[in-house]
Amino acid sequence: MKQYLDAMKAADAVSRLRLDRRQMLALSAAGVGSAMLARPGHAMAASDKVRTTAHIVIAGAGAAGLSIASGLAARLQGAHITLLDARKEHWYQPGFTLVAAGVKAQGYPVSTTAEYVPDGVELIPEGVAEIDPEASKVVTASGKSLQYDYLFVATGMVLDYDAIEGMDVSRIGSNGLGSIYHSPASASATWQEMSRFADKGGVGVFLRPDTEMKCAGAPLKYTFIVDDYLSRRGTRSHSQVIYNANNNSLFSVPIVHEKIRMLFEERDIQTQYGRKLTAIDLDRRIARFDTADGPIDLDYDFINVIPPMKAPDVVRDSPLPWQTGKWAEEGWMDVDRGTLRHIRYPNVFGVGDIAGVPKGKTAASVKWQVPVAVDHVVSEIAGKSSTALYDGYTSCPMITRLGRAMLIEFDYRNNLRPSFPGLIAPLEELWISWVMKTMALKPTYISMLRGRA
Repeated sequence: MKQYLDAMKAADAVSRLRLDRRQMLALSAAGVGSAMLARPGHAMAASDKVRTTAHIVIAGAGAAGLSIASGLAARLQGAHITLLDARKEHWYQPGFTLVAAGVKAQGYPVSTTAEYVPDGVELIPEGVAEIDPEASKVVTASGKSLQYDYLFVATGMVLDYDAIEGMDVSRIGSNGLGSIYHSPASASATWQEMSRFADKGGVGVFLRPDTEMKCAGAPLKYTFIVDDYLSRRGTRSHSQVIYNANNNSLFSVPIVHEKIRMLFEERDIQTQYGRKLTAIDLDRRIARFDTADGPIDLDYDFINVIPPMKAPDVVRDSPLPWQTGKWAEEGWMDVDRGTLRHIRYPNVFGVGDIAGVPKGKTAASVKWQVPVAVDHVVSEIAGKSSTALYDGYTSCPMITRLGRAMLIEFDYRNNLRPSFPGLIAPLEELWISWVMKTMALKPTYISMLRGRA
């Protein structure tokens, strides 16, 4: 019943935010619908495709891998395209926050990998156990060796819960422990536990890891969401909401950091900087953070644990990662940030979360990275040169309360890149941005997997 009442209150909030007729017509004319909603693509005529017998291997069938497969299949004829991944389920990971917010059901992010594999692409349901770029081959989990002419590495990243002493993912959803990243089931369990917390109030602890991470805005979104639930249920006045930043910033784009800092201050969300979660006592509800002044312990009634993240071992143990610097420690691939081509192995590309680039660990980044990397391979096969470059574009629909969000889009240079300038201000809490996040982005995402967006 509470979930229903909260949803009704969110709907009321939406109805109170009015767009006048001129704004609605302007949004329509700007193509918000066509830009955000999936539409059928146009198949490329066989005569327009590049003919080749090249063997192309794609390691990983997440958002990046499936989008690459669709892009290659649409532009090449005769190529042997092999997709490697043992996962049967496909997860729409941007939906995890919505599940943990009680806005979507547990099954909302779940589909199957096989339904997005394009015709002509071979799916081998195995993971990659070894990558040998010197010999241009990969070895699967069963020991099968595959030679390649081109390799796309799209293995994603690993959630390193084991790096947090005392953490036990089997206890997510109990005794005040939440973690939205682990799985759809854990996101749903987090919602149930967060809802119990919001009924009573208390101390809510939030954080982000001191590593690169997928969707760096998600920890902030969930902090806003929980704060809103506490307010709606009348328990905010006797509660504390504490956000622990890993460094001295809330967001990598300075102007966005300042906006979020102001919103946190306005809503009495306490911000602590330079804190890194290192251990947790799940029975006593105590979280330990490293700080510049030494470790500190925080008691909590609810905590949303975001684990450190790193590259999978198959990449870390290969010659592909950066050799020095911060991206070497976590194992991210050493690729050119504009072309996504590997610096030392020109027939290898790293796309999606695995790429060691300054921005780009979001589904929105994948949408812009994939066409660039695919174009470089197709052009090279055709004996041409590609000028396509990825400029770091990514986006973050930053939920700030139920029914409101900011659509933040930016690039490598931290420039704001609004898709609808003059219509959707990137730093304003708007209903239309909420609608995009909760309704329009998933169809666009699926369209991307099929090579139509």
